Amino acid sequence: MKALAPPTQGPAPLAKSGRALSAALSIGLLWWLASLLVAKPFLPPPGPTFARLLGRIADGSILLHLGASAGRICVALAVAGPPAAVLGLAAGRSRRLDAFLSPFIYLLHPLPKVAFLPVIMLFFGLGEASKDILIGLIVFGQVLVAARDAARSVEADLVDAVLSLGAGRLQVLRHVVFPACLPSLLTSLRVGLGTAIAVLFLAETFATQSGLGWYVMDAWARVDYPDMYAAIMTLAFFGLAVYACIDLLETWLCAWRRKG
Repeated sequence: MKALAPPTQGPAPLAKSGRALSAALSIGLLWWLASLLVAKPFLPPPGPTFARLLGRIADGSILLHLGASAGRICVALAVAGPPAAVLGLAAGRSRRLDAFLSPFIYLLHPLPKVAFLPVIMLFFGLGEASKDILIGLIVFGQVLVAARDAARSVEADLVDAVLSLGAGRLQVLRHVVFPACLPSLLTSLRVGLGTAIAVLFLAETFATQSGLGWYVMDAWARVDYPDMYAAIMTLAFFGLAVYACIDLLETWLCAWRRKG
């Protein structure tokens, strides 16, 4: 009897790194060509910009703003992520809870969360709380919807089989539903954090003097274009690091997917 082929494990880390490097070089080449064609001070070549970035890293100034932005993302994720996952999984497995939550999800989830920023600022002021709440709303909505839809798609036969063995509903959620939904939860986390980083840029332009969003706009106001692009590059690297961390987390938590 012919042996079954093992499941695909995905590209090796070295191959991923090679493709990421190729993409970075391609972007750098296009940037350099665009700077030659435009020939304006507002689009400096990538070389001087990267040198400015290294200088800002060396003196620590841009790292302070990176830390402020990362802190806001981490606070929002820690506060909004777990309750969204729990509530979404519960709604996906409970018809009553799903019937109660569905109208709110259908009404509020399609709305762009940045539209709530003025309301949030009216209630919570212009400080850190309003920024954390805005980012938390994005993460909460993405994870809640993904968890609910993933929990609803778990096969009923599998759940019934585990229940027939004497497992309780909490054990079913922990040992069956949650592992089955984990890949979808991590995918929603990627989407949610990507959107949160984009919105973070806007949030940091209001009533603050810290964060990469503020740094970009401050450099633009100072007409220091290399500094502006250096901050944009830092924001891009930050997003790349976030995605890499989620990939590592998925490799660790979903190791069962690669076992044949």
